Amino acid sequence: MPVRRALHAGSWYTNSGPELSRQLDYWLKQADLSHGPARAIIAPHAGYQYCGACGGHAYRQISPVVVRRIFILGPSHHVRLSGCALSSAQKYRTPLYDLHIDSKVNEDLSATGQFEWMDLDTDENEHSIEMHLPYIAKVMESFKHQFTIVPILVGSLTPEREACYGRILSNYLGDPQNLFVISSDFCHWGQRFRYTYYDRSYGNIHQSIEGLDRAGMNIIETLNPTDFTNYLKKYGNTICGRHPIGILLQAVQDLMRNDRSQSASLKFLKYAQSSQCRNMDDSSVSYASAALVFE
Repeated sequence: MPVRRALHAGSWYTNSGPELSRQLDYWLKQADLSHGPARAIIAPHAGYQYCGACGGHAYRQISPVVVRRIFILGPSHHVRLSGCALSSAQKYRTPLYDLHIDSKVNEDLSATGQFEWMDLDTDENEHSIEMHLPYIAKVMESFKHQFTIVPILVGSLTPEREACYGRILSNYLGDPQNLFVISSDFCHWGQRFRYTYYDRSYGNIHQSIEGLDRAGMNIIETLNPTDFTNYLKKYGNTICGRHPIGILLQAVQDLMRNDRSQSASLKFLKYAQSSQCRNMDDSSVSYASAALVFE
């Protein structure tokens, strides 16, 4: 039985189960339940010292009583992918407890002909999915034997491919027992990221970065995938989870096209930066948390 180890435990977050549980509990209690029960969330995937508190605002919106299956869409950082890939593991380790992969859904997705399989090395090296596993385990701990996960590694997709995956996944998004976790950090700013866009009308560099991010967040809240694609083309904002976000927006559009009674609302709840950039030698990564509900 292939098991994915938690390779980033002990560096990106603590590998002590009790300490991790306390930390996550604290961040969840700091957040308000204001936009739930979430059918999907957008949350960051950096080291917890940078974004753990921000992520709590998204995870607070989840109703674990309802959820029985969790799709986790994370961008690929290390391998080139023109589509999406499924995990060949059967279990994912966390310092809290093991999470089980939904093999039936994996088979169904594979049968569409649109998904590849990632090998265990690729799976273990990638952090964009792993950083969500402890939060998922914490939120779902009272129902730990009653849910499965579907990790999906997302490559560099064209808008057409985003629409294709959106159509496939919209069937699952329509089921209240399914939750979608969209893994994304926002602007990676600085010369080490080869991105130094600066609109001086905002004031300091960090204010310009926030203005740029919030413009994108406002567009994401409109749930319009075309407008989001156009925003990315115009500004080139280095949102690493732009393709998972694009898939979510396409899935929502497809769902509402096929069921006119569905009304969706996506709202950003928290924004943070790893540091405040004031000169061109500085660098930072931005983090944002959002929740999607159907009304």
